[in-house]
Amino acid sequence: MIMSLAIGVMGLGLGIFAAIRLSWLRRTYSLLQSTDAGETFVEVVARTREEFEALSEHVRRLDRGLLETRGEVTQALRHVSVVRYDAFGDLAGRFSYSAAVLDDSGDGLIFTSIHGRTETRTYLKGLHAGKPDITLSPEELEAIALARGGNG
Repeated sequence: MIMSLAIGVMGLGLGIFAAIRLSWLRRTYSLLQSTDAGETFVEVVARTREEFEALSEHVRRLDRGLLETRGEVTQALRHVSVVRYDAFGDLAGRFSYSAAVLDDSGDGLIFTSIHGRTETRTYLKGLHAGKPDITLSPEELEAIALARGGNG
């Protein structure tokens, strides 16, 4: 009799445990069933994974494009400076100038315009890797130093 009672209590405990476990499984299963939009949890996860993979590919393409753009920017003439001065002591107004236009590697051009009372002369000199193709004036050297970020 005591053995039957023990088996009955054990069966009752097992039944309560099974009922609780079944309730938990039903709640978990309801998460996997369709949502208001008609998709199941598994479909939502699959769609989200596909979208994430598409976004990852898009980011990889953007990274490649950014690397290309960075390479192109180093060749852009983006370092610019202008030095104005009086080429001759008898003129006022600093109408003469030297302008340096360089890329990151020091390639570029120097424009110089020397203004006098009766005429104006304009010169164009090239730079390759920071080295001029002909001799530079002090004002042109100052324009190059300023374009490179120096203080002249």
